[in-house]
Order: sequence, then C-alpha cells, then structure tokens
Amino acid sequence: MEKSQKRLIMFMPSMEGGGVEKNIILISNYLSKYIQNVTLITFDNKFNKNFNKRIKIISSNLNYKKKYSKYYKYFICILILIKELLKFKNTSVLSFQANIYCIILSKILKFNIIARSNSSPTGWTKNKLKNLIFKFFFKFADEIVVNSKDFQKEFKKKFNIKTKLIYNPLNKEEIIKKSKIKLNFDFFKSKKFLKIINIARFTDQKDHLTLLKSFKILNKKINSKLLIIGYGVNKSKIKDFIIQNKLNKFVKIINFKSNPYNYINKADLFVLTSKYEGLPNVLLEAQTLKKYVISSNCPTGPKEILINGKIGSLFRIGDYKNLSHLIIKYGKKKSRFTGKINLAYRKLDRFDFKKNCNKYLNLINKHL
Repeated sequence: MEKSQKRLIMFMPSMEGGGVEKNIILISNYLSKYIQNVTLITFDNKFNKNFNKRIKIISSNLNYKKKYSKYYKYFICILILIKELLKFKNTSVLSFQANIYCIILSKILKFNIIARSNSSPTGWTKNKLKNLIFKFFFKFADEIVVNSKDFQKEFKKKFNIKTKLIYNPLNKEEIIKKSKIKLNFDFFKSKKFLKIINIARFTDQKDHLTLLKSFKILNKKINSKLLIIGYGVNKSKIKDFIIQNKLNKFVKIINFKSNPYNYINKADLFVLTSKYEGLPNVLLEAQTLKKYVISSNCPTGPKEILINGKIGSLFRIGDYKNLSHLIIKYGKKKSRFTGKINLAYRKLDRFDFKKNCNKYLNLINKHL
C-alpha cells in the first residue's frame, strides 16, 4: 500500500493503562506503516515508549505523576488540537476520547472526524440531557466506530445512527510471548488452590464487590485464591471488604502491570464482573492464554466473545451467588471444560490483529 501524504491525528487525552490504551497503541503503530504522517495528541506521556518512532507525539509536558481531572486533560488537548489544525489543514482525526468536542470542532475547522466509541451507551447515557447532546452531535461525525455487534445495535436504538463495526485487534503472538517471561509469584505457587484472576480498574463499572461477595461464598467450599490487578478510586473500598471479611490470606491486590500476561498464565480461571463494557480486551487475552472465562452478561461484548455461553460462562450482573456456583462448578471438574477452552482459542480468529487493523486503515483512507 502506498503511503499517504496527508496527516492523521490520533486523539486520546487521558491514557491510564486500560484496554482503550492497548487498542490505540496497536492501531496507531499499524497505521504508521502505511500513513506517512501520523500524530498522537495526548495529555499523558507515560506510554510514549510503546508507540512507534514514526509517530509524532504531542503531549502537555506537565508532570503526569500529578493527578489532573479527565476534563482538564480534554481541555488542554483540545487547545493543542486546534493549534495543530490551524497549522496543517489537510488533516483527518481519529478520536478515542472527547468525541463530542472533536465533532463540534470538526464542523468549525472543517476536518474529517472518525469517532471511536469505547464502551456501551448503557454506561454513559443515563442522564437525559447528556443523552440528547450525544444524539444530536453524533450524527455530524464522518464515521463512528464501535467494537461489538450489540454495541452497534445499541447505537442504532438509542441514537438512530449507523456505525462501523471493527473488532479490537488482538495480537496473540505478543501476548503469548510476554506470558512466558519468568515471574516469581508465590501467591499462585500452590497447586492445591483454584487460582482466580481479575484485571480491571477499581471503579463502580467493574463491580469488584460482586466478585468479592462470590469469593467469600466459594472460599468456604473449595480451596481458592483470588488475584486482583488494577488501580482506581475504589481501591480502599475493596481493601476494606477484604479485611472486614477476613479474606486477607486468600485475596491479593497488586497495582496495574504493563505485562499482566505472565500473571494470567499462572491462573486457572479469569473472572469479569463489569456492569457494562465495549468489547473487553482482557477476556480475549485470557482466551489467548487458554484460560476459562466467567463473565457478567453485561452490555456489551462478553456475550459476543463467549458466543452466548458456548465457550465460557455468563451470569447476570451483580448475581454473586450464581457467580460463586459457576466458579465452584469449574473448580471441581476442570477437565470437563478443556473442550470449551480450546474452542474459545480457535474462535479468536474473529479478532485477528491484521484483519481488524486493515479495516481501520481502509476506513481512514476513505477520509484522508
């Protein structure tokens, strides 16, 4: 493919280390092979080393260790975006955050905007005024990208807007390679325990209390240990529950890891308890490492990834009793789930890295 002479700006003000960050890194690096002028605008610079050197990165130069609000980051990066657009008008923007602000700006400064929505509208359209704002402005985007079929249906139902479905690109080779890096982790050393892992930000969306309530039940019935990897505002709430219920010996919390794959590799089971998602990367990563997955049947993504429960288990949001039952069922007869685990691995072809990155490339080339 020939390299374009026009400029593409990737726009993501707040980069904290979750699934969206993984996606923008993978997609940006791929696009930079075929588009000559790719620029990333972000407030944070702690992930700069993960981006290809061909990508020009413009960040705030402020101390990223200091805590700034999401909206402050948006404001600073919008100012940077305006400055860049005034300097170089022949530009298209692929936004991963602050989509409405970028869409409004696109109408004022006359540039093409492709907005990627990251999580189900269920999580961010409960406010009626916000819902009206989204419904009005989204129709002015040149393209809107979503990452699951149910997500696409929700957009159509809530906003009467057609979207482009592109799955999250899954780099299986990189995940498997990183999972083999040596890790000394005594917490998961004993073979007599069922080893459960959860990786998620400590927010209400991820609903760690449902996970812990279920673990409290199952821990009395089977030998089990739970590792939670993450960061966020609910950390103290999660710790308090663990202490109050005397689970300290069986539940461990560790901070966000740039390489979580060697931790997943040591686990038996991955559990997700979210109230809403988009298409959770972490389930795909667990399946890549041939771990059985139990997930809340939240909007959107898990049901699609697990093919309605054919290659994993689903439970109703917040139903910690059923979750504990599903975990115990797996823990007592792990060998019965080998077929589902292997089938789940084969079904990952839907999320093939090159195939889905090429969809982004073809879409962007239409608007460059």
